[in-house]
Amino acid sequence: MKTLATLICILLAAPPLQAQDFDQYFTGKTLRVDYLFTGNAEQQSVCVDGLSSLPAWAGRRRHLAELPLQGNGQITVRDAVSGNVIYRTSFSSLFQEWLSTDEAKVTAKGFENTFLLPYPKRPVDITVTLLDPRRNIQASLTHRVDPADILIHPKGNTHVTPHRYLQQSGDPARCIDVAILAEGYTAGEMETFYRDAAIACESLFAHEPFGSLKDRFNIVAVASPSADSGVSVPRLGEWKQTAFGSHFSTFYSDRYLTTSRLRSVHDALAGIPYEHIIILANTGEYGGGGIYNSYTLTTAHHPDFRPVVVHEFGHSFAGLADEYFYDDDVMTDTYPLDVEPWEQNVTTRVDFASKWQELLPQHPTVPVPTPAKECGKYPVGVYEGAAYSAKGIYRGSYDCRMRTNEYPEFCPVCRHAIERLISFYTE
Repeated sequence: MKTLATLICILLAAPPLQAQDFDQYFTGKTLRVDYLFTGNAEQQSVCVDGLSSLPAWAGRRRHLAELPLQGNGQITVRDAVSGNVIYRTSFSSLFQEWLSTDEAKVTAKGFENTFLLPYPKRPVDITVTLLDPRRNIQASLTHRVDPADILIHPKGNTHVTPHRYLQQSGDPARCIDVAILAEGYTAGEMETFYRDAAIACESLFAHEPFGSLKDRFNIVAVASPSADSGVSVPRLGEWKQTAFGSHFSTFYSDRYLTTSRLRSVHDALAGIPYEHIIILANTGEYGGGGIYNSYTLTTAHHPDFRPVVVHEFGHSFAGLADEYFYDDDVMTDTYPLDVEPWEQNVTTRVDFASKWQELLPQHPTVPVPTPAKECGKYPVGVYEGAAYSAKGIYRGSYDCRMRTNEYPEFCPVCRHAIERLISFYTE
């Protein structure tokens, strides 16, 4: 198993991109790559599951060889001739979460994962790397893609899912494109879906910094129909036939609502410019999930729909960690305390300088750690308790949208992290 130091050496040894010129290396299309992440707690692997092309590229055209965040996994695209790194991105996956469960100790499983890359003009080598919580390499695959390969399946040129724009600020090449998908809505319930999608859109822009940067986003509601109304609730014995097969009780956690059918999710979006995905489930049950650079999935008819959809988008778009914690729970100790988490809103103080230390000088006398009783005095501090653990992991403010549904906004640390990513994607 490679250490973090080894990984850094590998990345630094790669020939850098000489000029971040999108048109030099890429066409205006998208290369969609489907993978299977397989294995168990002891051994994992990555397999290519399919290649397809989409009519347009909606992603960034600058900062091509830079990572938006470190993530739990990374993709590096190199020009096959020069070896230059011409595109990089990062992600997290449901598979990697599953590896921490007891089930992963006794059986092996495979999970679908789909990623969008700019379509290359000539052959490229694509490396997919999965990292464990200590930043060691869990699994890695490098494969070559020839853009002239006749088995790259064109998608999205016909049979595009019906959709409506809720927010259209401009060219997809300039804006961040978010698609809101219907899950568990029958063909006759699509007007309900469009109203729910509008609420999700409104809720997102009611939070800063999304509100003040609204003109950098396109939001499209995509009416993907299901045979049944509602979604599967295993603890109630309810199983529905829906567009993406989502269900509660993921990893036997009743509130955790996810889908593992990522190919179906992306098939429903073919032909529509998109980068980030929100899936709305037609149910009043409480729950949801958000996976960085994969998707947000949340219930649309629970009273807490508005705060929850924004919270989960904080995970999937900005890679923010949960800021709530438990005194004693199965999730405790998920994060190793001698490694700095990559999520920008929590810290173990191993490398606090890389987090929100720059936001503290406005209060030069702020105590570190910051006592909870002084939360009114220090809106930005280093408050102990975050990422499911009561001890050893710290958050930037006493309360935040990433901690409770009741708090009305993102804290200054989360706002700063979100704003940085928006700038990364659009400037």
